[in-house]
Amino acid sequence: MTTLRVAMIGYGFMGAAHSQGWRTAPRMFDLPAEPEMAVIVGRNAGAVADAAHRWGWAKSATDWREVIARDDIDVVDIVTPGDSHAEIAIAALEAGKHVLCEKPLANTVAEAEAMAEAAGRAAARGVRAMVGFTYRRVPAATFLRNLIAEDAVGTINQVRASYRQDWLVDPEMPLAWRLQKEQAGSGALGDIGAHAIDLAQFVTGLNLEKVSGTIDTIVKERPLLEDSASGSGLSGTAGAGKGQVTVDDIAIFTGRFESGALASFEASRFATGRKNALQIEVSGDKGALAFDLEDLNSVQFYDRTAPADRQGFRKILVTEAEHPYVSAWWPAGHMLGYEHGFSHQVKDLVEGIVGGTDPHPSFADGLKVQRVLDAVERSSENESAWTRVAADVPAQV
Repeated sequence: MTTLRVAMIGYGFMGAAHSQGWRTAPRMFDLPAEPEMAVIVGRNAGAVADAAHRWGWAKSATDWREVIARDDIDVVDIVTPGDSHAEIAIAALEAGKHVLCEKPLANTVAEAEAMAEAAGRAAARGVRAMVGFTYRRVPAATFLRNLIAEDAVGTINQVRASYRQDWLVDPEMPLAWRLQKEQAGSGALGDIGAHAIDLAQFVTGLNLEKVSGTIDTIVKERPLLEDSASGSGLSGTAGAGKGQVTVDDIAIFTGRFESGALASFEASRFATGRKNALQIEVSGDKGALAFDLEDLNSVQFYDRTAPADRQGFRKILVTEAEHPYVSAWWPAGHMLGYEHGFSHQVKDLVEGIVGGTDPHPSFADGLKVQRVLDAVERSSENESAWTRVAADVPAQV
């Protein structure tokens, strides 16, 4: 069997999740190639060596450029903050390495365009690239997309999508890298709003054409991290002094799809009591479908064509072998969790690489989301005026 030797750049929260995917996918799925967890890369030699031992990587390193230049590396998995995505991904693609890059694709539209163009050039040489919008691969979310494609809801009239968390409600939460624009690019909008945008476009098969939005920063100063090298971007220990928060805490916007259907979006890290609530509801003239990540093994389906005395949302448990990805796991009714999406991501990437087809979401898909994020920011700066989303996405063959 072909071996794909993987180098992962970064080792924070997403490093743990991606490691789980690389480690587990070949044990549960009949993959056409065997991923080998060859090396994990980080700036702190001691910390990255500990991560390698804990998560099952054969070796650790501190220089990503040297690792990418190695002949014995086939795939580069990027889980660093957004400010380094473009440089690493483009270098890896130009070196002939397949690339998996965490979302959002980049910190700016210009960076995302450069990445999509590099992916297009690489694809012509048989090199594949994928962006990590992992929630597409929750079986219930994929199943919801399939039902919509089968016309279960009919013509789509309205979409409601939100991603709400509450981990920043405490004003003493320190100034992690996710709260600094130079590293993160944006706040709630890009970090979690990107997931809501991608999921809405994925399940409907429609692209957002224009948006009207408002973003705001609720807590504008926070304690500095005691150790700037510590923390996962989601946590840390507060030290002395305060620093400026340079990203948004909340984003609320309306969108119009190319079909004319309207959508509403909310991305908030101040939604008290909501821990990881990615929710979407799609309403059509035949019915409606809804998904909630905090109840990730089910979808809600309303069939408007049923007799009036039998109408109402009904819960479909997405744990049958016939459902997307599920046949590799447990008997019906035995639940999957957050980590399983990362195994599904590895499955789809490996199959794309070996099969010679572009896995999705592609870098071009990531650029589409980046352009929506940019349009929301421009709208907010212009008193929430309707703002058109740029449409000329480079092809990724």
